[in-house]
Amino acid sequence: MKLIELISDIPVKQHGVDAQSNDMFDELEITDITSDSRIVKKGSLFVCIKGTKVDGHKFIKDAVENGAVAVLAENGADIDTSLFESKDSPVLLLTDNTRHALSFVWNAWYGHPSKNMKLVAVTGTNGKTSVTFMLRAIFSAALIKTGLIGTVVCYSGDKRLSIRSEDENANMTTPDPKELYHILSVMEADGVELVLLEATSHALALDKLAPLHFAAAVFTNLTPDHLDFHVTMENYLEAKKKLFKMADIAIINGDDAYANGIADAAEKGGCKNIRLCTRDDGRRADYSAASISHLGADGIEYLLSSVCSVFKIKSPIPGRFTVINTLEAAACALEMGIDSRTVQDALRHMGGIDGRFERVKLCTGADFAVFIDYAHTPDALKNLLLTARDFRRSGQRIVLLFGCGGDRDRSKRAVMGEIASSLADFVVVTSDNSRSELPRDIISDIMVGFDFTRAHAVMIESRAEAIDYVIKNALTGDIILLAGKGHEEYEIDRSGKHPFSERNIAKESAKKYYYYR
Repeated sequence: MKLIELISDIPVKQHGVDAQSNDMFDELEITDITSDSRIVKKGSLFVCIKGTKVDGHKFIKDAVENGAVAVLAENGADIDTSLFESKDSPVLLLTDNTRHALSFVWNAWYGHPSKNMKLVAVTGTNGKTSVTFMLRAIFSAALIKTGLIGTVVCYSGDKRLSIRSEDENANMTTPDPKELYHILSVMEADGVELVLLEATSHALALDKLAPLHFAAAVFTNLTPDHLDFHVTMENYLEAKKKLFKMADIAIINGDDAYANGIADAAEKGGCKNIRLCTRDDGRRADYSAASISHLGADGIEYLLSSVCSVFKIKSPIPGRFTVINTLEAAACALEMGIDSRTVQDALRHMGGIDGRFERVKLCTGADFAVFIDYAHTPDALKNLLLTARDFRRSGQRIVLLFGCGGDRDRSKRAVMGEIASSLADFVVVTSDNSRSELPRDIISDIMVGFDFTRAHAVMIESRAEAIDYVIKNALTGDIILLAGKGHEEYEIDRSGKHPFSERNIAKESAKKYYYYR
């Protein structure tokens, strides 16, 4: 692809010359794009990225020696311009923000794939996966070919895509620009009409989505998380706000403390504000949930009320969080023209979501229930435990197994310990992707907040051994919650990333101790 085509959407200059008006760019062919000087080859465009640990500008010479024909760097960076002064030298382009520019470059490389598709983004600390899957069920029921890019999986219509990041420790949530725009191009080729995207705060802060425009954006909630990256809740909120300056319609959870901040950003961006409410406290709401009924393990139901209609929503997915999740999905779909009957039917018949309050099928003889959930933040853990308390019967114990991720926000560890001791009857604290940290150190941080006067606890570093322990010692009727990993099929520790299936471990442990032979 010609360099002029790759940079047509970004402000760049070459040695003070407006690059778009320079004829030499019309003929310069780019064969590859990379930010890693080690894999630069002849014909590459090398984009210098300033990371938290490594600055790509320091490797410009290596990139040039490896065959880069163009380098995209940031204004003001320390650059040896002598590398670009001879007649046969590579082209040096300068822009204000290379991360921002890189997203536009990859978008152009893949032919601006979203131009013929509608995009809907869901953002928030918790609930993104659930809401995108609910929206997928609704739009698919309306016979709209739908793509999904999220934490659990990536779909193009009904086809599951196996595209993964080059970083084996990365998950699927909002892929890096190289993967993201490739995925969108695959969906475009497949005839996808609408794409649902989980938009993380990292992706927004790092401008991965900068070239995109969204027909609708959904805000689920904002609770303390990722503060190792954002440092403050104010920075976290600012990252989320970016999305609502890029959308036509904002679907906002009005129950959340940060709703006004999101609404202000949306209004300033010319985005239509739609407020939701599940509390009968007199606040203005465009959509509200009334007469809420929790049906235990059978799910929830309520009356959806708006200016235009009132109708019943029923979902087989249990939990307090299901009320606001279904309301967000329903409101988004209705605002985008889907009829109420389709919304009702899709949500009523939708099954569970991998790793989201997912019940594990155990062998005959195991007279207790095991659920797997992705809850890995204080708010999500609290909601998970409250959901279990909503439908437990008299005498049933709530047994919680959880840990906290290594090399991540340490401030939430003691908070989660306090929540666990206040809402569970028995707690097993264990590892959960300890990464470079020692599991025992993370467990110690968690136990700072644990109140032993309210609940019993044991500490087992090995997660596999911890799961086996709770299964072996289960009592009749126990509700066992394996929290934190959800859909993940791996464990990350100091030695790397290893296959790890909580479902299989739980099933095998139950078979070992309870199977009637």
